[in-house]
Amino acid sequence: MDASSVSYLRILMDVASDSHLPEGASMNDLSLPKAVSQAALSAQTINLGHQARLRSRNGEARGHTAGVAPGNVQGNLMVLPKDLASDFLLFCQRNPRPCPILAVSEPGNPMLPSLGEDVDIRYDIPRYRVYKDGVLVDEPYDIASQWRDDLVSFVLGCSFSFEQALVEAGIPLRHIEEQRTVPMYRTNIATTPAGVFHGPMVVSMRPMRPADIVRAVQVTSRFPSVHGAPVHIGMPHLIGIQDINKPDFGESITIHDDEMPVFWACGVTPQSVAMAMKPAFCLTHAPGSMLVTDLTNNSLASF
Repeated sequence: MDASSVSYLRILMDVASDSHLPEGASMNDLSLPKAVSQAALSAQTINLGHQARLRSRNGEARGHTAGVAPGNVQGNLMVLPKDLASDFLLFCQRNPRPCPILAVSEPGNPMLPSLGEDVDIRYDIPRYRVYKDGVLVDEPYDIASQWRDDLVSFVLGCSFSFEQALVEAGIPLRHIEEQRTVPMYRTNIATTPAGVFHGPMVVSMRPMRPADIVRAVQVTSRFPSVHGAPVHIGMPHLIGIQDINKPDFGESITIHDDEMPVFWACGVTPQSVAMAMKPAFCLTHAPGSMLVTDLTNNSLASF
């Protein structure tokens, strides 16, 4: 059994032994995601991923990570107190499209060795968000001063990981062309509740010409661990988006007359959920500022 599987088993055993499972739920409700093999790492991508994290750690990177370390898996972050960890793990299991788990830490341990060399979740993301009682109170560049012995880190798959495959398929990505953070929107698509966690799905949007959309669906379907195929195409009002030029997260981008908006489930969903259920304390990445890992994107392809 590899390190990532051991980490998942330990957190499951830990939260279960403390009787934190939601009422009516059993351990059978919690399924382990497919473990990411350490064999997916390569010397080249380890260097790229580690260099990207060092730039964040040293204060040299403060913006979005789209296009950073091409070929490397990027991840969204959710950090919660241990007494909420089992509910959140079950929420992710029930909502794999917006919340595909890549790794879970030991309580109080900021290191995530299954994701790469010297990964320290306190410093290795360009920017973070701090929520208290569901309210955003700070956007620091590290979370060392916020760290506690009871905190559990969840790293979730990010759509940036399938963007390399889209580019290789000849599909242009506007937010990269315009050097902006991908636009994200809170929708009326409900997630499946788990314990105290509930709320709407957040989606990211990429405009495409109709001829490119079919290919984009084919390409991203290969990556279920990083959100998979789109959840909606065109007509944004049908999923509760009233103004496509006013995203809830990220930045607006140009949509040409011959293009349609294409929407993917987004790993910012946990932040939206946190705003809905108002935990006393949680930490996340800032939208667009991801953890760059040493894993390869191709290692997550299902076929």
